[in-house]
Amino acid sequence: MTALVHVVVVFLAVAPSNPLSTRYRQHIDAWVYPLFEQNWRLFAPNPDSVNRQILARTAHTDSDGSMRVSRWFDLTAADRAAVEHHLFPSHTAQNLLRRAWSSYVETHGTDDAARSERAEMMQKYLSNIAADRVTDHRKGGTFDFIQLRVVTRPVAAPGATAGNRPPTPVENRLLPWWKVAPHGK
Repeated sequence: MTALVHVVVVFLAVAPSNPLSTRYRQHIDAWVYPLFEQNWRLFAPNPDSVNRQILARTAHTDSDGSMRVSRWFDLTAADRAAVEHHLFPSHTAQNLLRRAWSSYVETHGTDDAARSERAEMMQKYLSNIAADRVTDHRKGGTFDFIQLRVVTRPVAAPGATAGNRPPTPVENRLLPWWKVAPHGK
């Protein structure tokens, strides 16, 4: 029964607009996003014109009330290393963080204010991915807060020499601290 409901809801999500999908759009979107989202980028890709480096740092409040903040951890580099050294990397490993960031930007704009339930869900989704990735690479310690920084640089023109310095960042976006469920060991 669940499989039948899933197929019908996904069909309504990807089918042209009709009275049924219009009437139940909120329920359909709640089921489909973010796990079952459909798009056609496989057939008509929209390549990025920028490279994004997503970094995370964590914080833990000590018993005396002082906050201990970690160094920045490069989530993008960790993802890239996992893909480069894996014979058959999964689509999820390659795109989860990047797609979560894209969805966050689509729902939040530049002021990082969540204006809908979907925006709140995407913020939570992004913070959970970051917290899990930091936990996977960290050796000990706990944290209660996470903060992300996203550095955006233009993609070098074809045929350009690598040079000694990376392109100047177009954007260096610092997100607010987010409370997360206690992570760590």
